[in-house]
Amino acid sequence: MTLAARAFIRLATWPNLVEVEPSCGVGRALGLAHCEIVHFHTDCNVDLHLTASVIRRFEEYLTAAMAIRLVSGSQWVSIQLDVSADVQLLTTLVSLALQGHQTWPGRGDAPRAECNYPKGSVTSARPPLGIAFPGRRHRV
Repeated sequence: MTLAARAFIRLATWPNLVEVEPSCGVGRALGLAHCEIVHFHTDCNVDLHLTASVIRRFEEYLTAAMAIRLVSGSQWVSIQLDVSADVQLLTTLVSLALQGHQTWPGRGDAPRAECNYPKGSVTSARPPLGIAFPGRRHRV
């Protein structure tokens, strides 16, 4: 099982997250009732909607993390899942994203922010996430 699949399964059990159709049309996504939170584009490539205020608050730490790529002006960060620690980092950042979205939209947040795929995502030769997760439904 890929790291992205493990992360998806773990996060899909969180009470407020539901599987949604990614607005970019690539891969799978989890979100809240009012917005998308995380896109799993490939077996190792994830975009996370942190919000502008959370990115500003933690920018120093985000730029220091090797697995994270920031795109100027974006409310999303791209995360490369190469090792198990990257899944833990993603899990922690999803928690921050959920907190950030409690008061969303905030200063600098666009109502329909687009993810970084493909403009900022780390490129990979791996195919899109192709693992089916039985029992999960897309929100309509």
